[in-house]
Amino acid sequence: MDLQAFAVRSKSQAAENKKFLKSLSRKDVRVVDEAFHREHEDVFAQTNCLTCANCCKTTSPIFYPNDVERAARVLGLKPGEFAERFLRIDEDHDYVLKSLPCPFLLPDNRCHIYEYRPKACREYPHTHRKKMTQILDLTYRNTLVCPAVLQMVERLKRHPLLKPV
Repeated sequence: MDLQAFAVRSKSQAAENKKFLKSLSRKDVRVVDEAFHREHEDVFAQTNCLTCANCCKTTSPIFYPNDVERAARVLGLKPGEFAERFLRIDEDHDYVLKSLPCPFLLPDNRCHIYEYRPKACREYPHTHRKKMTQILDLTYRNTLVCPAVLQMVERLKRHPLLKPV
């Protein structure tokens, strides 16, 4: 995975992708969901996230209380100790990582706490969710982080029922 080439490509398409994704908010939710879910399955059938891990290198998940408890337990820490050591409160008042890349990212791009990772990591990049039209801003931001999401959006722009009018 050439992350530099991806970064250039994603930035060069940013304005177009933002406009396209915004246009999807006016489409039938079921059609948008079906298209996203099909592309999600196709793209991830060919994608090995361990070759990239850009999400873990550049973006912090939100840690909910049960995420903190689960991760702390596996590391032998109390939730408060875990939060003090690894987390900060962001401008939205969410618990996020103090530093990036993720402190649990191993040199081979595997996750040290994979079985106990936060819900946000489990669901990333969120392209298999229902009501995709509700998270189009997040999807746009993920085109700048995740090569698989960028590929999905590139494919969706050619979808006959999703082309802007």
